[in-house]
Amino acid sequence: MNTKTRTINIIKETRKVSAHVTEERKKYVKIRKTILETLKTEGKTIPQIAADTNLPVAETTYYLMTLQKFGEVTVEGIDDMDEYYIYKLKK
Repeated sequence: MNTKTRTINIIKETRKVSAHVTEERKKYVKIRKTILETLKTEGKTIPQIAADTNLPVAETTYYLMTLQKFGEVTVEGIDDMDEYYIYKLKK
């Protein structure tokens, strides 16, 4: 087991993450927190979330689908005009 630990430490020391990847990860974490904070009180549609977070609708959709894929949000229903799904935090 010490060999695996030592090997992984060597890999961590020799393979560095690029600055671009680090910045993109920070951006994802920030947007994720913003969307989850928006959904804390009630379920919302994608246009509502986009308006609350000041993100473009396309970008909001991308991040929301990612959050849904990883089980952080779920579909609650559909809005009154049958246009958009309503998303909420998964309990």
